[in-house]
Amino acid sequence: MPKIVDHEQYRREMLSKCFDLFADKGYAAVTMREIAQGLEVSTGTLYHYFPSKKALFEQFVEELNQQEMSMAIAELEGTETLQAAMEALGRYLSKNEDYYIKLTYILVDFSQHQDSKEMWSSAMFKRIDQRCRQAMKDFLGIQDDALASFILCLIDGLILERLWGNEKISFAEQCTLLGKMLTAYLQENPAKKLYENKLNNFT
Repeated sequence: MPKIVDHEQYRREMLSKCFDLFADKGYAAVTMREIAQGLEVSTGTLYHYFPSKKALFEQFVEELNQQEMSMAIAELEGTETLQAAMEALGRYLSKNEDYYIKLTYILVDFSQHQDSKEMWSSAMFKRIDQRCRQAMKDFLGIQDDALASFILCLIDGLILERLWGNEKISFAEQCTLLGKMLTAYLQENPAKKLYENKLNNFT
């Protein structure tokens, strides 16, 4: 009896194994042949699932983002104040610093070889941007897109500082400070809050 292959699961398994390949060699340097060798599949099999390296990379980033969101939500849920939420975020980033530094390197390397307007107009990057902003709004109990984007940009900046070797930057310290700033800002702008419990009990 022929073996039944779950093609979607197989595709996702291949994508999950690509992280170290892209982190070690970079998007531009690694070839589809090298990716196939790293995944221990034939080049033909790889092209059957992914018509090009760019298509593979975009699916890899989206799969990674979905996994990342699930992991982060599982670790960060349950905080009752915005300050506690931001401090939990600082601990989470510290714990996963190596992963986020490698991911940032991968994305920076990819972006160097793409037209920026074309890249950010792609449906995949738009979905990821929307997913990240919505997750941040849900996590912090805010409803302002610009505020969620501001927080995400600050986090990206902190990761870049660590990537460049700035040891003076502390995720925990910066997120604690940001929590205090956001709490004061939202107390002055209550219309930007989505719900109250993230601000309750903050002194």
